[in-house]
Amino acid sequence: MKTKYSLALALVAASTALHAATVRIVQTNSAGDSVMLIDPDTNKIVGEIPGIEVNHGAAAAPDGSRLYITNEAESTLDVADLKTLKVIKNIPLTNHPNNVAVSKDGKRVYVAIVAGEFVVAGSIPGRKVIVIDQKTEEVLWTVPTRDGVRPMAFDANADGSTKRIFLQISGFNGFTTIDFATHQLGPEIKVPEVSAAERVTEGLQGAPAHGLAVTSDGKTLGVLSKMNTRIYFYSLPDLKLLGESKVGHHPDWLTFTPDGKRVYVANAGSNSVSVVDVASHKELTQIPVGQVPKRNTTAVLP
Repeated sequence: MKTKYSLALALVAASTALHAATVRIVQTNSAGDSVMLIDPDTNKIVGEIPGIEVNHGAAAAPDGSRLYITNEAESTLDVADLKTLKVIKNIPLTNHPNNVAVSKDGKRVYVAIVAGEFVVAGSIPGRKVIVIDQKTEEVLWTVPTRDGVRPMAFDANADGSTKRIFLQISGFNGFTTIDFATHQLGPEIKVPEVSAAERVTEGLQGAPAHGLAVTSDGKTLGVLSKMNTRIYFYSLPDLKLLGESKVGHHPDWLTFTPDGKRVYVANAGSNSVSVVDVASHKELTQIPVGQVPKRNTTAVLP
């Protein structure tokens, strides 16, 4: 079953144990033509993949050999070799791509198409969350939302199965949840208010809150607010506010290190990446990157 949606794409997958390996924070630059690799040990840019115009989403292969990047200028999925940092293939897509995710076994790559027929996990204009069967690629169930679906993240049960979907919706400065077993929407959780002087109201693109991620141990949820210029930390499973940190202008996406000790926040309005210590909720530094950084991910290289 294929349905026309535009999207915020994410795959439901259980966490896997990480062995000792090289870790890189992969940062796209949506107004640039290269993707940058940050070493989380030094917080320095140690690599760059050139020649990808208007790069948006990024996802690494499970074995760390390849990086998949959506190219909005050419409507392609660009495949880069993470050893040589060169693009080795450009896969034509049916239309303008957005985010990208790789299946747990690395056999399939799913690309969300902003316009056209495609099976995706969330819809902005359709105002719903869609869950598909990865094997059959059939839609299993959908949950209507009161507004467009923006970023999503997941937590897991003790057996590794999906427990909840965390999602942000258009026009709301916070997040909500969907129970994966019952398909029921939970209450909307608004992030704390900030003073009028701090509040950002311009350039939000309909998403005052944009960016969600869960630490690999499943104990902490990171929530970004573009309106508040902050990242908020919530405990899991009880969703109690643990703390916050001010970051750069228009924080748009985030990725945790494998040990969950630091989080890297892409600041689209500051052309930088904030490095935040999770335990102390303190911003450690800001790393200058390319123009309008948005999506980022953590890659574990062999």
